[in-house]
Amino acid sequence: MSGRFSPYVIGALVDVVTGGGGNDPTPSIGIYRSGPKLEQFFLDCGLDLRIGSSSRVPATRTLLQQAAAQSDGNERIKRVILRVCDPREYLAEPEKAAAVREHLNQALEPDGLAVTIVGGKAHLIARQAAGGIVEPFISKVTTLDFDTVQNEIARAVPNLKTDPEDAVTAACSLVEAVCRSILIELRLPLPPKKDIDGLVKAVQEPLGLSPGRTDLPPDIEQDVRQVLGGLTSVAKGIGALRTHGGDAHGREKGFRRIDPRIAQLAINAASSIALFFIETWERKEHRALPQHGEVE
Repeated sequence: MSGRFSPYVIGALVDVVTGGGGNDPTPSIGIYRSGPKLEQFFLDCGLDLRIGSSSRVPATRTLLQQAAAQSDGNERIKRVILRVCDPREYLAEPEKAAAVREHLNQALEPDGLAVTIVGGKAHLIARQAAGGIVEPFISKVTTLDFDTVQNEIARAVPNLKTDPEDAVTAACSLVEAVCRSILIELRLPLPPKKDIDGLVKAVQEPLGLSPGRTDLPPDIEQDVRQVLGGLTSVAKGIGALRTHGGDAHGREKGFRRIDPRIAQLAINAASSIALFFIETWERKEHRALPQHGEVE
């Protein structure tokens, strides 16, 4: 993260940490914290809040502004963001956790940042690093509680530039984890061949995504079959890339590093396939889906 957190982010953080002013008629965002609870909250973040004769909200704003101005200000503010977004703060009222993240993400978006929950933990990520495909996928699996899938996302996104080989391996594992989760949810056995190719083929038929399906409108039948057939081809490509360029089988001496752009492509492709599978599974299970206008 190159620049400092903007005043808009600090303002949003004041809103969600304090829960608003005591005389504020608007509903609080997140948890309303009293003076002593605010002091303990910031103590947990490594910051010393002394409200004294001041009021809760002004004292919190001053502390955060001062913290942001320090040489390690970004790290201090990041700790507060992750602490206030920790899902464990909202076990009794999980809807408040979503409201807090939404409020902060509106302020963070112009700076190219976002808070997301992966594997039950809050993460602050760069939007451009995650990509437009990965972000809705992260949101979807957070809702569905596919723990293994979330773990692979947490592994893939931060390593995109620093360790593209591991990111490619995680991209492949991500699709495999989604397929296994869907088969388990559908109470179907796992295929004998449990690699990405075998798992993708195993979920295509029960989800109605087989390239050989015959219930398509005649004018687009061939086009849709080609797209569905492409799912298998792309999955095979990701699996092959993992085998030849990832780190699943170790790194021999003198190996050639993967270009981070290729790792980005693998992650986006894997997320696109996995998101499509999950949304199709939701449709099959008669769950509400966003309106994407997909073929029925």
